[in-house]
Amino acid sequence: MRRSEVLAEESIVCLQKALNHLREIWELIGIPEDQRLQRTEVVKKHIKDLLDMMIAEEESLKERLIKSISICQKELNTLCSELHVEPFQEEGETTILQLEKDLRTQVELMRKQKKERKQELKLLQEQDQELCEILCMPHYDVGSTSVPSLEELSQFRQHVATLRQAKASRHEEFVNLKRQIILCMEELDHTPDTSFERDVVCEDEDAFCLSLENITTLQKLLRQLEMRKSQNEAVCEGLRAQIRELWDRLQIPAEEREAVATVMTGSKAKVKKALQLEVDRLEELKMQNMKKVIEAIRVELAQYWDQCFYSQEQRNAFAPYYSEDYTENLLQLHDAEIVRLRNYYEVHKELFEGVQKWEESWKLFLEFERKASDPSRFTNRGGNLLKEEKQRAKLQKTLPKLEEELKARIDMWEQEHSKAFVVNGQKFMEYVTEQWEMHRLEKERAKQERQLKNKKQTETEMLYGSAPRTPNKRRGLAPNTPGKVRKLNTTTMSNATANSSMRPIFGGTIYRSPVSRLPPSGSKPVVTSSCSGKKTPHASRHGANKENLELNGSILSEGSIPL
Repeated sequence: MRRSEVLAEESIVCLQKALNHLREIWELIGIPEDQRLQRTEVVKKHIKDLLDMMIAEEESLKERLIKSISICQKELNTLCSELHVEPFQEEGETTILQLEKDLRTQVELMRKQKKERKQELKLLQEQDQELCEILCMPHYDVGSTSVPSLEELSQFRQHVATLRQAKASRHEEFVNLKRQIILCMEELDHTPDTSFERDVVCEDEDAFCLSLENITTLQKLLRQLEMRKSQNEAVCEGLRAQIRELWDRLQIPAEEREAVATVMTGSKAKVKKALQLEVDRLEELKMQNMKKVIEAIRVELAQYWDQCFYSQEQRNAFAPYYSEDYTENLLQLHDAEIVRLRNYYEVHKELFEGVQKWEESWKLFLEFERKASDPSRFTNRGGNLLKEEKQRAKLQKTLPKLEEELKARIDMWEQEHSKAFVVNGQKFMEYVTEQWEMHRLEKERAKQERQLKNKKQTETEMLYGSAPRTPNKRRGLAPNTPGKVRKLNTTTMSNATANSSMRPIFGGTIYRSPVSRLPPSGSKPVVTSSCSGKKTPHASRHGANKENLELNGSILSEGSIPL
């Protein structure tokens, strides 16, 4: 049963009770019957009007609720469509009043979401516009919808965050480029002469448009300035090198050099101008001191010839070196030659340094070889002999390796340049082979000289006897005993030849006999006397060598065997 029917029945019961109560009162009062009936009708009429009014109000409320529900449902559907959410669905059965309340609440919530999204969209659009103007980029397109979806807002937020990162990155790059540009301009004494350069240097950093085109233009401007700076530095360094060279050639004193020390660093325009003035001054001095300058260049030429291992023929090829007509033309020829040689040495510096290293190692090796053949080296103390032997062994190993490395590098160089790499007028490996061959021949010659010397000494000793020498200390031998019996083998002595001379096995010396002997040619015998200029052996030394030693079963007496 509907609520209105229940209310009507309840109202009727209440009215019936009220009428009955009025009739009882009317009876007690004594109101006539006809008046009671009239009054009853009046009361009924009032009650009916009141009920009609109440019903009309309830019906009006019902209509308003239904209308509100319809409006809310319509608006809610629109909001759900705009906000891209699912339409609202009431759960379970409910009254019209509750349904209207729920719909109205949901509409308010949707309106709030719509308002928040639109506010966020507006804020993002403002940020996007500001960033796009700074970065010179197109604005973000959010579509034709008035209310963005949650996904669209998320993409918009990400886009704005990306723009912020790009702005921060470009601003940092711009500040760095601006700082370098200002430094280069100061170094070059350059004043901004274009509107772009003035915007970069003079204007506020936040007002500069950070477009990719502007950043690229900044990078290009910096490269141009750095190139000019590098060119200035190269020019200034060339002027400084020219100044130092002229100082050395003209033998400028240190006092005059210190006067221009302030411009020997930097590459600003004023420094470049000061360097050029100094070069002009020195050039004028050079023309006034032509002979001294040319001689200084010739000294430098000789140094480069040595460093480049030029042969005498190659040196003679530069005829102006030997000219004594000191003119400007001769100076120019020398300047051109020194420049050519300097460039030649710098290009092949590694090869020349390798050859120089081999030359030094070779000279050291030859020095060790010379010391190895010197008998006096055994008297050295302090371990020098051991050190020399270690260095000599090390050189014997490293020299072939160094030669192999140089050979590989020179072969590669000759393939690249299609010409031979010469040292002292011949190919390097031929030069190395020749040095080894000369060393071998020198050792062979020294060996033959020693053999010839020993042979001559042996022949002389066999003919005249050996020269007296101080006996070496003999360890392990018993002291001389005067009463000792010595065996003499007269048979062996008689069979010995007149020119034979023999040495004791323990290092002692058998002296030449003072008895006259026949010369080898069979002429008159040579008489040995005190006035002949030869000293006889000292008595004590003579006595010390009187021992007879047994050798191969033969007993030798003191002195040579007389004829």
